[in-house]
Parts: sequence; C-alpha cells; structure tokens
Amino acid sequence: MAEAGVSVVCASVDPLDKAAEVGADVTFPVGYGVTKGLADAIGAWWEARRGIIQPSEFILSADNSVLVSSYSDGPLGRMDATDVIKLMNFFTQREKGG
Repeated sequence: MAEAGVSVVCASVDPLDKAAEVGADVTFPVGYGVTKGLADAIGAWWEARRGIIQPSEFILSADNSVLVSSYSDGPLGRMDATDVIKLMNFFTQREKGG
C-alpha cells in the first residue's frame, strides 16, 4: 500500500507480547494496550462487556480528518486493501475534477 501513498496502522487491547505476535505477520505498526479512554479519543467502538475495541477502521486525509469510517461487531464489514486503494483513486480523480 506504500506505493499507493497509503499507510496502515492498527491497535488492540492486547498486551505488548500478544501484539508483537500479530506484528510479526504484518508490515505495518501494531499498537497495544488500548484503554477505553484511548478508544474514545480515537473514535473506536468500545465493547464494555468484554473490555475490548471492536473493529473500527478509519481512512484519514492528509490533514488527518476522517474521510471514511467503518465499524463492525463481527467478522463481516472489514475494509479490504484493494477497495481502499480504489476509493483513494476515486478521491484523487474527484479532486482533479474528473
């Protein structure tokens, strides 16, 4: 995704050792130890019953404003990298007036 000018980061309530296991299999930064306060600050969906963040995905503009957000409480509805690139290409074309 770097060649498309897109950066990916993720975060979890997991402790450092568990997040490091996930991080070993991906090429982007993996945050750890997310609290309810941090989840609230970034706009993530906090599930109080289990004390976790549910999948909360954001596409940010160059000035860090939210262009698109997606929330899910299960295995459906995750952003797909190919779709994100298509969306970013659409935004770029729209800015150029096309």
